[in-house]
Amino acid sequence: MKRQLIERLNDGPVICAEGFLFEVEKRGYLAAGEFVPMVALEHPEALENLHKDFQHAGSDIVQAFTYNGHREKMRVIGQEELLEPLNRSALKIAKKIADNPIDGGEPNLMSGNISNSNIWEQDDKNSHLEVERMFNEMVDWAVDEGADLVMGETFYYAEEAYKALEIIKKSGLPAVINIAPMAENVMRDGVSIVDTCKELEQRGADVVGMNCFRGPATMLPYLKEIREAISCHMAALPLPFRTTEENPTFFNLPDNNGCTCQAPHGRTFPTALDPLYCNRYEMRAFFEEVNRIGIKLLGVCCGATPMHQREVAEAVGRTVPASKYREKMANHFMYGTNERTAKHMQEYGDKA
Repeated sequence: MKRQLIERLNDGPVICAEGFLFEVEKRGYLAAGEFVPMVALEHPEALENLHKDFQHAGSDIVQAFTYNGHREKMRVIGQEELLEPLNRSALKIAKKIADNPIDGGEPNLMSGNISNSNIWEQDDKNSHLEVERMFNEMVDWAVDEGADLVMGETFYYAEEAYKALEIIKKSGLPAVINIAPMAENVMRDGVSIVDTCKELEQRGADVVGMNCFRGPATMLPYLKEIREAISCHMAALPLPFRTTEENPTFFNLPDNNGCTCQAPHGRTFPTALDPLYCNRYEMRAFFEEVNRIGIKLLGVCCGATPMHQREVAEAVGRTVPASKYREKMANHFMYGTNERTAKHMQEYGDKA
């Protein structure tokens, strides 16, 4: 019988594949800026392959790619009539891949997804009602399509996160709620990061944590504070970018690395962040540390690649199918130590 989320977390780390926006855009199936997951309808085979690539790299949870696939975003692009078909297609694809792991082992879990609506306003009750409607229909579709859990994520209003939790709990599925505070280091309705997480635990969230907006350097300090303050399972899904104390999120990260061609919109976010990636060793070090302090639901958000997923898996002691292809520098033609590596090439390495 397939183990469910909490049983798996009680047994050890669980790895969630998500953060697909940038990877799908780079593969040519999604428009940056708009960030609507039309790939689920227009190129379902590409989405299947994406999930398989992350599964190959160690994922235990296949998250349906419905981020930004909510009613309001579909209104923005003038395709509201495709809302339900898009969601159901993404959920069916995720379920298919979750039920058929490439290594033939235990099936993955399939997660539904709801997220920041971008219309929630603190004092606007009408916006709250509209967000509630949006969340309800997406959770209902996730239940219909066989989700094992629902992940609510990227919330920067505490009250919106609480509303997401309320709706997921009504479904009877495990609820994972991840917050994403902006650069002011507080939720936009004035609640502190730690207090938001404490309240989520008190209201019955199964897993509480942080995702998106922040890279390892500016997420880890808050994760440590939250870990000290709550006792439920926690999640950590950072960006793979070098955010800093001065620029805690990726929205306003500068590129001071000699860029000679600025993005036409004047920001590195979202299409000129390439030189600001963390390397794989930085990501591995982050996940070794969060695993050490007892955070068990792990993954990488926007900017994630299967390579990052493999680093997460190996950071917690796993060998996954993709581990077969990690670097083998011993066989490099110039920096290798293989007995067949030419000595004159080894000696030339520092001049190359």
